[in-house]
Amino acid sequence: MTQKVVLKVTMDGQRCCFRIMKGDHARKKAMRIAVGLSGVESAAIKGQDKDQIEVKGKGIDTVKLATLLRKKVGNASIVSVAEEKKEEKKDELKIQYMVEPPTYGLSPYVCYEIPRYDTPSCSIM
Repeated sequence: MTQKVVLKVTMDGQRCCFRIMKGDHARKKAMRIAVGLSGVESAAIKGQDKDQIEVKGKGIDTVKLATLLRKKVGNASIVSVAEEKKEEKKDELKIQYMVEPPTYGLSPYVCYEIPRYDTPSCSIM
């Protein structure tokens, strides 16, 4: 089953690695870290202040992701971890019936399908 993990990361003007990192640079770095982790299929930045990362995938190590984000970007906390449910759509087989066109007094014709054979029955060499 795929997991949906939401992490809150402070990404606006925080101190990281003895320098102040701007918000856009921090978001790019956080996305690189999130996508680089094994098992991650997609990642997106969410939230009103664009301070949450939503990661989807199979077998994501949430603690490892939060630790990497804390080390390289800023303060990170796990907001939620949930199993993503897939909605199964039942494809209904639609059968369309063809209505014969009007004959206008002509006799109807019949079409036969000729079977195709992979090997010819008669070969001339």
